[in-house]
Amino acid sequence: MAAHIVTSMKPKNNNNNNSGSNGYSSESSSGTNSNSPSPPLSPPQPRLTPTLSQCRRRLRSKSHSFVRRENLGSGLNLRRNLRYLLVLPLLYVSGLFMCVGPFSGLLGYASVPGSVYRSHDNFQRLWDDIRFDNSSALQLSSVWKYKRRLKVQKPCPNSTARSHFSMYRPSIMESTGSSGYLIVDANGGLNQQRSAICNAVAVAGLLNAILVIPQFELNSVWRDPSQFGDIYDVDHFVDNLKGYVNMVKELPEALMERYDHNISNIPNLHVQAWAPVKYYLGVVHPILRDQGVIRIAPFANRLAMNVPPHIQLLRCMANYKALKFSLPILTLADKLVNRMIERSSRTGGKYVSVHLRFEQDMVAFSCCVYDGGETEKFEMDSFREKGWKGKFKRKDRVIVPALNRVEGKCPLTPVEVGLMLRGMGFDNNTSIYLASGKIYHAETHLAPLLKMFPLLYTKESLATPDELAPFEGYSSRLAALDYTVSLFSEVFVTTQGGNFPHFLMGHRRFLFGGHAKTIKPDKRKLVVLLQDMGISWKAFKDEMEVMLLESDRKGMMVPRVKKFNRKTSIYTYPLPECACLQHSNNSTLKLTDGANDLDSHHEPTR
Repeated sequence: MAAHIVTSMKPKNNNNNNSGSNGYSSESSSGTNSNSPSPPLSPPQPRLTPTLSQCRRRLRSKSHSFVRRENLGSGLNLRRNLRYLLVLPLLYVSGLFMCVGPFSGLLGYASVPGSVYRSHDNFQRLWDDIRFDNSSALQLSSVWKYKRRLKVQKPCPNSTARSHFSMYRPSIMESTGSSGYLIVDANGGLNQQRSAICNAVAVAGLLNAILVIPQFELNSVWRDPSQFGDIYDVDHFVDNLKGYVNMVKELPEALMERYDHNISNIPNLHVQAWAPVKYYLGVVHPILRDQGVIRIAPFANRLAMNVPPHIQLLRCMANYKALKFSLPILTLADKLVNRMIERSSRTGGKYVSVHLRFEQDMVAFSCCVYDGGETEKFEMDSFREKGWKGKFKRKDRVIVPALNRVEGKCPLTPVEVGLMLRGMGFDNNTSIYLASGKIYHAETHLAPLLKMFPLLYTKESLATPDELAPFEGYSSRLAALDYTVSLFSEVFVTTQGGNFPHFLMGHRRFLFGGHAKTIKPDKRKLVVLLQDMGISWKAFKDEMEVMLLESDRKGMMVPRVKKFNRKTSIYTYPLPECACLQHSNNSTLKLTDGANDLDSHHEPTR
């Protein structure tokens, strides 16, 4: 199976009589003491009363002297600040290089804890203790213990959002009342495209535009030619947004003729990332009204998170109600979930899903060093050059693999995931679903994980070759299978961030009242523990139990979102705004209405 698992200080004014110490200008008489900051007076004039020109000269000289003194003080302050600004960064950078950089070995400095990959060696050393650990196993049904009642703001703080569409904008469904047509190109992988779709629905509602079903760009990394209808149910998408946003599958013939039946001929409007509402209303909307159609590509992160409640509700509706996977995906996903439940009989049909980002492209992009030696270095350098064409060889790019690891930026390896989970109390009877692409050197890296968790499954091991054949070569469709099986797991483990875990964590929070039911390890702490070749298995377990409790505590959090002041992603933290969907029409939103069409018995324990 493993083969398939793929301060600035002002100078003090002492008010002494020393002209030099007071910073007087060179126009002051040298060697003359005076209490006045102005230069010495001119020789006495025959007249007793000074002339107007003399007064002007005196005033001018006084002001010049004052300005020079202030300028001199400011100059000293500036030079001091510049000195600190230049020296401190140099000291910091040199410290990093000496501690974790390539010169640490030459200079004889000890490496920073956690900067060196020793996880596989530690596994070999601790394996006997792990294998014969007879302590009580963690029961999946009791992993998530609610020690306090989950505090959520009012169930539907934006309850007026729905009435906004029905009362304030009754003509939204009328083509004649719309501002024009909105065309967007969704880029990236499955969940980045999902973000673009939800944002496009929100923008269409904001601009009162007719949304053309989004097009999917062919990504240079994923290389998946799938379009919207291959991933999602188009009719379900349109029907569930009816009354809020009007949609069409293609532009009217008249508009297509204007652009020679080629959508790419429509001028592309470049919109800044995280553009606020006022930008769309002030800049984009007039163009839309004038031209009748606009195209925005790419469109993944082109709308700020801070939007009015009725626009935020559109995001919620698109993500959790309108976006439903296509029938071929749902059919196979349902089979995979049921097979995982059948194979998890030892744990009451409950299983753990792990999103493992240890594919070759991710390892190469992270610029982290593991235990593959020169062979690994050659492979990674070659892959980086092939995939990113010199991006990692630029002179302005400093790559310090050890520093990446210390900062928790390196993807966890399968053995690290296994050690973490066994340390948290999951025993070898735990069924694990591995959501992943092709694992880098799978035969080598998966062997320790299989020893710790023999009940390890993937979509390749659960499905037959004939069932998977229509999905081969389509990374987004395969990712949709992983997404669905992970959604219905009792525990979800994320190891490397990205759109997939962020959307999945948010989806699980939405379904289960705010609780993420997710293990998100503290990787900065974990790498330090895994490098310690003297740590005992009991000490490691104690640390992992603390990490599990902390992960559960954070999973319970629901950010306090003030009106028009959201900074966090609504796709990761959907409450309280998206609670409106659950409480509308006196019924709780079922998965049959949302992204997946599976039976309610798949719901994890709360």
